[in-house]
Amino acid sequence: MGTSGSKSRGLWLFGSGGPGGSERSTGDQTLARARGLCSATPFVFTRRGSMYYDEDGDLAHEFYEETIITKNGRKRAKLKRIHKNLIPQGMVKLEHPRIHVDFPVIICEEYPHSTSQ
Repeated sequence: MGTSGSKSRGLWLFGSGGPGGSERSTGDQTLARARGLCSATPFVFTRRGSMYYDEDGDLAHEFYEETIITKNGRKRAKLKRIHKNLIPQGMVKLEHPRIHVDFPVIICEEYPHSTSQ
């Protein structure tokens, strides 16, 4: 499976100070622009596909081949998983954009309920 963005190392797109950096923004939490790059967006529009194409062009998560085994004069069918000649699906466009896992803004905050008497 793929790795989440929070475990990867590299350029921090959502803030100028980096994750855990010393620079703090004051006032509103706004989208910061990455240094030297176009503006960063908190949305993810594509993902890595989890399925594979086989030799016939069929798309599935797993492929099996039925093999016939003869044991003690009895025929028995057994499924054998195919690992070779599979092509990864590649990048898949998401139907709805998702928020990036490393986006550092609190979307919803729950406040404690006060008990008035």
